[in-house]
Amino acid sequence: MSLTIGSAAPALAVTNPWSVIPSLGHLDAYISAANRLPMLTLEEEQEFARKLKNENDLESASKLVLSHLRLVVSVSRQYLGYGLPHGDLIQEGNIGLMKAVKRFDPDQGVRLVSYALHWIKAEIHEYILKNWRMVKVATTKSQRKLFFNLRSMKQRFKSEDAAADLGTHRDTLSPDQIEAMARQLKVKPEEVIEMETRMSGGDVLLDPSPSDDGEDAFGPIAYLTDTSHEPLTMIEARQRDVMATDGIAAALESLDARSRRIVEERWLKVNDDNSGGMTLHELAAEYGVSAERIRQIEVAAMKKMKTALAEYA
Repeated sequence: MSLTIGSAAPALAVTNPWSVIPSLGHLDAYISAANRLPMLTLEEEQEFARKLKNENDLESASKLVLSHLRLVVSVSRQYLGYGLPHGDLIQEGNIGLMKAVKRFDPDQGVRLVSYALHWIKAEIHEYILKNWRMVKVATTKSQRKLFFNLRSMKQRFKSEDAAADLGTHRDTLSPDQIEAMARQLKVKPEEVIEMETRMSGGDVLLDPSPSDDGEDAFGPIAYLTDTSHEPLTMIEARQRDVMATDGIAAALESLDARSRRIVEERWLKVNDDNSGGMTLHELAAEYGVSAERIRQIEVAAMKKMKTALAEYA
């Protein structure tokens, strides 16, 4: 079956509609081939769109897509300033074009070129937002609007300043320019400032590779790591908590009443004024022995508790 697109332009008859576009080779060859494809007349567009809508005619869909590939090439050129490959931008725009062809209603009274423009830009926008930076810089509607307009509007402000010979060569927006941009795009001034900060910065590796001389590079991973949530740290902290409560209680149970009271008064008791418990001399006076004897009992009790804690652990 042959395919003929456009009666006003030279007929293009091929067995496979997509064979007119080179599958491999230079990008310029693709663009040249796309620009040579003839455009459809209004009558042809309506006819093919109705066949696709009513009969699911894929050949008609191919004719609609092929005749608008030049539109994708034209739109994609507007986004070359983001540093992404032109071929990838065209590819994403073609996806948007195919989505538009699938949803196009010929009875709405608009040409496919106008309808498809939104879908092509939407796919290219999404691709840029996902790939311009490692971290996505725009997620809300306001952020997307600022992302695709901020740089061009900043350039316009700079041109206006230069034309007025104001002598300003700042890279950042002035308060008046921020307010003007916020009013024009219908966003908050704070959102303008935040997006300008995001776009002026760059990606930073959390864990950079070692330098050429073999030394470890210092990166944010060194000071952003939350060690309190590392598994080993959490286990150790849990063990300390258990030993400080149940472990100490079990160790105290292993002592006689006098040794236990001496340990509690010397190490575990805290008064309201944070003064601690009784002194060696106060305990010696209470038990009728020397302070040295109280110290010896304390040392022996601590050794016994240490053994009990080891067994508990």
